[in-house]
Amino acid sequence: MTTWRMPIEGHEQERLWLAWPTTGYTLGDTEAEVEEARTTWAAVANAASEFEAVTVVVNPGDEAVAARYLSSQIDTLTAPLNDAWMRDIGPSFVLGENGELGAVNYVFNGWGGQDWAQWDKDQHIGRIVAEAAGATLINSEMTNEGGGIQVDGTGHVILTKTVQLDPGRNPNWTAEQVEAELTRTIGATSAMWLPRGLTRDHDTFGTRGHSDILAAFATPDHLLMHRQDSESHPDHTIARANREVAERYRDDRSAGFEIIDIPAPTTLRDEEGWVDYSYINHVVINGAVLACSFDDPADDQALATLREVYPGRKVIGIDARPLFARGGGIHCITQQQPKA
Repeated sequence: MTTWRMPIEGHEQERLWLAWPTTGYTLGDTEAEVEEARTTWAAVANAASEFEAVTVVVNPGDEAVAARYLSSQIDTLTAPLNDAWMRDIGPSFVLGENGELGAVNYVFNGWGGQDWAQWDKDQHIGRIVAEAAGATLINSEMTNEGGGIQVDGTGHVILTKTVQLDPGRNPNWTAEQVEAELTRTIGATSAMWLPRGLTRDHDTFGTRGHSDILAAFATPDHLLMHRQDSESHPDHTIARANREVAERYRDDRSAGFEIIDIPAPTTLRDEEGWVDYSYINHVVINGAVLACSFDDPADDQALATLREVYPGRKVIGIDARPLFARGGGIHCITQQQPKA
């Protein structure tokens, strides 16, 4: 049997995958909301296309409208969609011991069967994208999303107890069973279990705690972590607890990574309540980093930190407030395909 391993995000990539917003809350109800969604998704895709190949999955009937927003150098693939969060509905790409491309197809059930979500079409996107990429399909019986796993490429994986152990996702699964399945599918040898996600991410349109808004390995030696400095924000306590877990994990295993805090924006609330704005939710591509910005005084320092930990890559800030208003960020709408 092939041994599969998920490389760190900064591994050389073949292309970046996205999905085009087509219906529901992600697209919006008003003309202004629809324009905002299309413009923001296109901004990420078009920026990435300057550095590597990009494919956008488009729902049947949306081909013409997508073409009006997307760069002519972007490829499209027509397939039925419910939503547009490619990190979660698409496959998680891995590499075999001989460099061959694999694609892990986890069960997708609308972030734990949430009552607002539909997934009759999205549950097939992992297989469709894997086939289009020419990858070996690795099916899993575990419910999981790409936004729920962050890896360093050497075997460490970051999880949250409220995602993989969510009764709506994997009822009756133990942590040991989850870790065994991640060993089989992505080559994980050690799991860092963070207690939970940010406050907003547990609200109506949240994921119940994806790790890709909490922590990210820039390199195996550098772990970036979200920090909320305002004691009035409930995420202050959550982020501090997550960091303590990361510190114990590192020390207990004599792991050599440095923890680098990236403070949250100074903006604390929007019209819906506490925000979960986070600079951790960036995507690394060939020669660049597409980073979330929020028209906030903290943007400059956060992007400067990303430039330090990703030397040789151009850090591009893209206004991610329209994404976070819909429940995610730049990392959430993208999925990288490593070069085989």
